[in-house]
Amino acid sequence: MGQVQHGSATTTAAVRRAIQHGQASLRTLSIRYGFNPKTVAKIVKRTSTGDRRTGPKKPHATILSVGDEAVVVAFRRHTLLPLDDCLYALQPTIPHLRPACR
Repeated sequence: MGQVQHGSATTTAAVRRAIQHGQASLRTLSIRYGFNPKTVAKIVKRTSTGDRRTGPKKPHATILSVGDEAVVVAFRRHTLLPLDDCLYALQPTIPHLRPACR
């Protein structure tokens, strides 16, 4: 079984392992595997061959405090309104409340 990759992945763990254990020069390895020499140098310096996480190490996408979030959740459960209606109803109370998709 092969490794499952996302759409824009260019390497697998096996290719990164082959580059790390390769005895040839960075230029030769970059030509062999079709990568930029800087990319090959980064792969050689890495301590593992596993996929790395992309994006921020600590996601901080929320603008709501824990208390504001509790108010929104309680309001939604109590009223059973759609999200847009909850948004418009709660914006006077929580002015910095914004739609998630915009």
